[in-house]
Amino acid sequence: MLKWWSKELIACLLAVVAQLISISISAQESESAERKPHIAQLSINGPIGPATTDYLTRTSDKARELGAQLIIINMDTPGGLDAATRDIIQHILASDVPYVTYVTPAGARAASAGTYILYASHVAAMTTSTTLGAATPVQIGGVPGQQEPQKEPDRTADNSPEKQPETKSDKAPEDTGQTGSAEKASAPESEGQGGTAMERKVINDSVAYIRGLANRHKRNADWAEKAVRDAATLTAKEALAENVVDVVADNQQQLLAQLAGREVVMSSGKQRIAAETTTLPVVTYAPDWRNEILSLITNPQVAYILLLIGIYGLIFEGYSPGAIVPGVVGVICLLLAFYALQVLPINYAGLALIIVGALLIAAELFVPSFGALGIGGVIALIIGSVMLIDSDVPGMQVSRGLIGAIGGISALALLGVLYAVGRSLRKPKIAANQAMVGRTAVVTEVEPELLVKIGGEIWRARCDNLLVEGQLTTVVAEHGLLLQVAPE
Repeated sequence: MLKWWSKELIACLLAVVAQLISISISAQESESAERKPHIAQLSINGPIGPATTDYLTRTSDKARELGAQLIIINMDTPGGLDAATRDIIQHILASDVPYVTYVTPAGARAASAGTYILYASHVAAMTTSTTLGAATPVQIGGVPGQQEPQKEPDRTADNSPEKQPETKSDKAPEDTGQTGSAEKASAPESEGQGGTAMERKVINDSVAYIRGLANRHKRNADWAEKAVRDAATLTAKEALAENVVDVVADNQQQLLAQLAGREVVMSSGKQRIAAETTTLPVVTYAPDWRNEILSLITNPQVAYILLLIGIYGLIFEGYSPGAIVPGVVGVICLLLAFYALQVLPINYAGLALIIVGALLIAAELFVPSFGALGIGGVIALIIGSVMLIDSDVPGMQVSRGLIGAIGGISALALLGVLYAVGRSLRKPKIAANQAMVGRTAVVTEVEPELLVKIGGEIWRARCDNLLVEGQLTTVVAEHGLLLQVAPE
């Protein structure tokens, strides 16, 4: 049976290797295909994370190598991680091929991180019935500038008439330079920002970042600041009227028609999109298997499950050394979890609580504490799970339902352990030298010495009757390491 399984396993491995080789050959053939001018179409659907960055950067580089003259990114995102967003923006700004970010289909949005990418793109476009904005960094908690400003007018009501003329006079020189807008920005910053120093630091950094992107492409920098400070949003038509986006088109054909002859700002200077470029064929670049795996692993839900499987796999391997499978699975899952967690915004205190909680639950099996260790472990596991992902970005959190399910399973396992311990305590006490009496033993050898097997253990035995191999016997007495048996 073992040899049969070995042959089947080797055959499966050879089949997998052959399939991978064929995929590699086909990929090389496609890469070595004739390079033709075309328009590359990429997509962002869902939260922006490390997998999104990997997909956009690698795929756009490949598209440029294959002759892409224009790159269109179809976007529908609720936001994403700051580090991933900045990596994408840096890649767009350094590109020698124009990027067109197109918020589509109808009903889509470019919220939070999507707004930054839209401002960074050489051409910002939207479909009707789409929205953008709400670009306040949410991972720091709250929206500075919304609650505190309501308190300021009440506290400074006596001085408000004197300040009104100054505010109006400040608005007058707006068109002469950036001094007026800077003075405008200082008012909400000083009066309405509130919060901790770290919150103000993050908000101001985000404001400066998005204003720089807006000024680069001559878009509305004041509204961009409002989107960060006040979480302002706009529809597609409002964004076009406010000079936030460049194009509003109902479909890709309308978009390409409006791009013809448009001047964009590249890293090397101004460049005009030729009309011939907009008539090139559109080639869609879907995420490959590598990106799909990366996207799966870096999903917070999957990373959390891999972490728990890895921890418990190593614990089970410690319980039964030589089992091999729990240890191998545990190590692989733990390494994958650590890879995912190092690119996700995690709270290390939460990670430590999860590990400690799992260890306490496991310790309950070795050190019966009547539930004290196990209950503490379940509590630590649940609290650590809630704290693990340090972000409020939609799609970048561990589901509360998943945490509740894991906590419930851990609690049931703990109850099972406590039940087993209680059942063992209720059993009648048996002297150590009589523990084997009454158990069934199987004869394994008769000559030169009688040997019997009990529960996987081989014992020396003696019997007043003649026995044969494989016969069932009952232990009637125990003399140290020698058992007295009788036929059943």
